[in-house]
Amino acid sequence: MKANEFYNQLLDLEQSLMNYAYRLKLGNDDARDLVQETYLKALLNREKFVDNGYLKAWTITIMRNTFINNYRHNVLHNTHCDRTEESFYINQTKCLGSDNPDSIYSVTEITKNIEQLKDKFRVPFKMYVAGYRYREIANTINLNIGTVKSRIFLARKVLMNQLSM
Repeated sequence: MKANEFYNQLLDLEQSLMNYAYRLKLGNDDARDLVQETYLKALLNREKFVDNGYLKAWTITIMRNTFINNYRHNVLHNTHCDRTEESFYINQTKCLGSDNPDSIYSVTEITKNIEQLKDKFRVPFKMYVAGYRYREIANTINLNIGTVKSRIFLARKVLMNQLSM
């Protein structure tokens, strides 16, 4: 399919895409945004479309997947738009419960148990918790990546056993 033909057929699908967006229980603005995002993804991935394929089904699939991904992202980040004139975005984080004495005691106990691990387990485990990747840990402490993974796994196992008592 030539590029012009693809673009024309894609534009002809606008009403179908809008109807599908409304069926997803989106408001007018959100539906238009989803259709635009679907158009963008379809245009960027035009080479992946098979010529004898069904363009409407392909774009509906793109729209559905985009909607699901956006929904998951919004649930994960729990972002809400403040509809005031300034339009602030508000992120509500989940309460970690660190305000109560029980959780502070738990953090202290976990930290104490981590510090009691042997050096060969504690160092890679603390680096992993700090955000280092397995490869970075392996390079830093001159170990094979498999050894690093194994030691982190064993450190977790020891900690779980100690903390479940």
